Amino acid sequence: MTDNDQESSPEPSRRGPSDVPTALGEGLAAAARKSGLGQLTDSDVPTGRAMLGALGGVRGLAETILPGLVFLIIYTFTKNVPLSLGASVAVAVVFTVIRLIGRTPVTQAIAGLLGVAASAILALLTGRGEDNFIPGLLTNGAFGLALLVSILVGWPLIGLAAGFLMDVGVSWRANRAQFRIMQLVTVVWLLMFAARLAVELPLYFAHNIEGLAIAKLLMGLPLYAPLLLVTWFVVRAVFAPTKPTRAES
Repeated sequence: MTDNDQESSPEPSRRGPSDVPTALGEGLAAAARKSGLGQLTDSDVPTGRAMLGALGGVRGLAETILPGLVFLIIYTFTKNVPLSLGASVAVAVVFTVIRLIGRTPVTQAIAGLLGVAASAILALLTGRGEDNFIPGLLTNGAFGLALLVSILVGWPLIGLAAGFLMDVGVSWRANRAQFRIMQLVTVVWLLMFAARLAVELPLYFAHNIEGLAIAKLLMGLPLYAPLLLVTWFVVRAVFAPTKPTRAES
């Protein structure tokens, strides 16, 4: 081995983080800033307005909750799957039209409409009302799997998103305490998706349509909102700027 080879051999260990996690973190942070979550991140204290904005505002909450609630109410009283699905899709269509008329951002409404419509079409094609919940089950499984893989490879997704939202990039991975906290927070998010699957999958295999509708409502925003708030507190504490000492000032 030549001297040049010896000098260059340690170079890989001195390289910074790979481009893939960095690009992923930047993408997650950019998506969060464009969403209502940016309002919560930019706040020094979690005001009600900031929290509401992080959840999509009053209209966003209605767009998230009402289609499923309408499906549950109509199915409970009629046991008519096509009617319940049609009413749910109609609610999503109304929200989308209102946004188009008001010339407000329609991304969330359209995403919700596509999700509701795809679920309804699947259930109608199979003739099984419980299949309306398959896309949701797959989504929870996909998010849970992504979080699990990120934890196992040492690049927790919550840490990646939080690092770029707080303008510290991936420097937190070099800090053992910060790394462990971001791993733990990501595990908690993983547990939320796992809990949804643990409750909803048995209901799906039991063909319990009403139970699935109730579980989806109760394990949706009621779980997501508190976890989002707790994550905000943790991220702000972990990445808070260090106050200068008297000697430094």
